[in-house]
Amino acid sequence: MRFHWFHLMPYQNLPDDFSTTQSSVWVTVPSNLYDPLEGHRIYNEYLDELEFADQVGFDGICVNEHHQNAYGMMPSPNLMAATLARRTSNAAIVVLGNSLALYNPPTRVAEEMAMLDVISGGRLIAGFPVGTPMDTAYCYGQPPAIVREKYDEAHDLIMKAWTSEDVFSFNGKYTQLRYVNTWPKPIQKPHPPIWIPGSGSVETWEWSAKRDYLYSYLSFGGYKRAATLIQGYWDTLDRLGIEHNPNRVGYLQLVIVADTDAEAEKEYAQHVQYFYDKCQHIGPTWGAPGFRSIATLRSRGQEQFTERNSAPPGPRIQALSTEKTWKERLENGSIIAGSPATVRDQLKDVIETMHVGHLMVLMQLGNMPKEKVLRSTELFAKEVMPHLRHYYSEYEDRWYPKPLSMDQRTAPAPIA
Repeated sequence: MRFHWFHLMPYQNLPDDFSTTQSSVWVTVPSNLYDPLEGHRIYNEYLDELEFADQVGFDGICVNEHHQNAYGMMPSPNLMAATLARRTSNAAIVVLGNSLALYNPPTRVAEEMAMLDVISGGRLIAGFPVGTPMDTAYCYGQPPAIVREKYDEAHDLIMKAWTSEDVFSFNGKYTQLRYVNTWPKPIQKPHPPIWIPGSGSVETWEWSAKRDYLYSYLSFGGYKRAATLIQGYWDTLDRLGIEHNPNRVGYLQLVIVADTDAEAEKEYAQHVQYFYDKCQHIGPTWGAPGFRSIATLRSRGQEQFTERNSAPPGPRIQALSTEKTWKERLENGSIIAGSPATVRDQLKDVIETMHVGHLMVLMQLGNMPKEKVLRSTELFAKEVMPHLRHYYSEYEDRWYPKPLSMDQRTAPAPIA
């Protein structure tokens, strides 16, 4: 088993009445609510938390890309990854953006991710999400019906840019380049591991499986809802005749660890409430027509970000839960929280039921302060991870970096 520490970088100071006075935390969130001085503090604390996860033994530290929102303040995950590449030495740098259809030309992604791989000594994991309708259609103005086609073309260009030894021309539908000659090239050959983040589009299962990429389900609704969707992925592999290697699947779960179950509720419940009430406050108007495929619509897939009180859950994908109390969220699996023993027992169920070899944990939620984040993270690293490491050691993991050895790397010079 490998464990990865995931950060959204939410804004911490939204007003108490935010979810009743504002239509959404995304796209139209009022910019006058943002204080750059608070942003300075928050960004630096968040980077401290990611660096700490590297220090205590997590296998990866994860950043991602979103735009015009207070839910995840990383319009450029590559900037965050660049700082982490210099200040960490062990964990994989997992960039679960870039949203390929948003880059013109997409060779920008090939260049910047190659830089990250070289700076980090071959520790990059390259995530290629299609993106949310809020980011792609409403923030960046992409016609939703062509986003996936643009994404596919951008992907093919990037992979050729990384692997071709010769200068080539590219004459695509959306990008035309006379000379493609990407400098630098990644350290990892033929390219860094590719992870495909998903939140419910069923065609992504087959697309990633056929290319031997890791499928990463980013769920905020919890493992009890996610189990059905992950089973859909394994069913797709059965249809394609592909081995059920657990290391080809990643899953994100909200996790909190405290000394006792009672302490977990006492110390962290308010921050979980902030996360769901404010950071997940996304209006129903942001589902762009044409963004989701016919296959996903036929599966009755629903956007996981939007709470839909009236819609029954579909057979494959389900919306975020509408439970409101700490107890309800625990019972429905939205969060796994409690003492190390409690968390271990529940994660064993997650790992065994879903057959996943890469577990991402979201341990900073909403307005959770740094000291609480570090305490929960340390307890997880010391008292949870060691008890779960043995899972799936018999399987090859082709989806994790093979970095340079320490004696091959150039360490940052000490600050005088």
